[in-house]
Order: sequence, then structure tokens, then C-alpha cells
Amino acid sequence: MPDLVARLRAAGCVFAEEEAALLESAARSPEELEVLTRRRIAGEPLEHVLGWVDFDGGRVAVEAGVFVPRQRTAYLVELAAERLTPEATVVDLCCGSGALGLALARRLPGLTVIAADVDPRAVACAARNLAAVGGTAVTGDLDAPLPDALRGRVDVIVANVPYVPSAAVALMPPESRDHEPRGTVDGGADGLDLLRRVAALAPRWLRPGGALLSEVADGDQAEAARAAYAAAGLTARLDHDDEREATVVTGVRSAAASRRH
Repeated sequence: MPDLVARLRAAGCVFAEEEAALLESAARSPEELEVLTRRRIAGEPLEHVLGWVDFDGGRVAVEAGVFVPRQRTAYLVELAAERLTPEATVVDLCCGSGALGLALARRLPGLTVIAADVDPRAVACAARNLAAVGGTAVTGDLDAPLPDALRGRVDVIVANVPYVPSAAVALMPPESRDHEPRGTVDGGADGLDLLRRVAALAPRWLRPGGALLSEVADGDQAEAARAAYAAAGLTARLDHDDEREATVVTGVRSAAASRRH
């Protein structure tokens, strides 16, 4: 154990002791531990090495090439859960591993969850995660694969879209920059390309009073995101959690919007 901790610390792992314990618990033999350790030392995200991440109090399976949910995003889950009952329907767009839909279904057993992502690898991972809660995952660009029967009936859309401005991607930690698909973090020139598309489509799917929630960066981007939601006809607000440094923009479909769409 001390040798393993020293190797991880030398490789730049800030929480070397915790990571060493996790790697040892995951390995079924000394040989496998060595393989896992070398992968981590080479810079592969710990979550990909382990095959899971602890998110919102439960494990979520992740794998190479799939975005790893960030701990701050549990704030979005908390805000979304406040708007739901166990009989509600949730759509998880840009779902990645399906972590948001899974976390909500764990909080509210009986919830109907449909997740969608353009990447087949992510959808396969999400399908495995959501199977335990009766959810489904479909492949396609944003809302393209959603069944028409959901139009105007969705209670909450969670869309953890990429929101890092293109010029800032190079400044991200190498674990994300080098091991997660660029499309899962790069949000275009100002980081809001996909958010604007999601805001524009959301009123077609939300029931009156239903809400769209996305995570954004605090400050100017958050204000621009709120404006994009408002431009789509949603009543928009911002919430911020100082401890987790998390900002969420929420847009609610009004009764007036329901008549227009």
C-alpha cells in the first residue's frame, strides 16, 4: 500500500491514499492491481479505470470514451427532484452514462426515464445503468429519437450539455481533455451552442409547468443562458450553490407557451 500511494502521488494524483484504496478493492489479483495502477499513472481517469463513479449517493457505471459525471452536477439533480413525483416523466438529453436520469429514478422510485445521446457508446452505457430502474436509452441527435407520444407530456428535461467555450478546452485538466470525447465538453464559441438548441426544442416536449434544467458556468455565461431560455419562451431563473461551485439554469413552460406550441 505505501508503495502504491507513493507511485500515485508521484504521478500527480492529489488524493493518492483514497485512490490506492479504491484500486486495491477493485483488483482481483496483484497482477490486475498492477494493470489498473499503470492505467491510472498513465493519466486515465480513475472512474474509467474502476468502471464506475459514485454520484449522488449511488454507483454509476462508466467506461472509456464516455463522459464522467461531475460531483457538482448533483446540484442539478437536487433541483430537478424538487419538481417531480414518482409518477412523473423525465427526459435526460445528452445523457452520457445516464447518470442524471439514474440519480433521479433512485430518488423517486417509479419515475419514467428516457435518456438520449448522439454517441452509441454513451447510449449503451446509459442503457445498462438505467435497466436497474426500468429506464430506457435511445440514440440520436438531441430530441430526434424521442417518441412522439411524449410531446407536451414531459415533466422535466435534464440536459447536461457541454458548456466549455472552444478556446478553453485546451485549459481543461488532461484527464478530461485527453480521455473524454471533445463533443462532451466543447460547447462552441461561447459554450452555449447546444444549450440554445435544447432551449428551442424544449417547449415541444414539456407539459405546461414542466421544466428544463441545465448546468452552466457562473457569471456572464449563466446570464446568457438565462436569456437563451427566455428567448425560447421559457420562464427562466438561475440557482447557484457556493459549496459545489455549481450553477443551474431552469426554464419553465408556461400555459401561454403551451398555446403557442
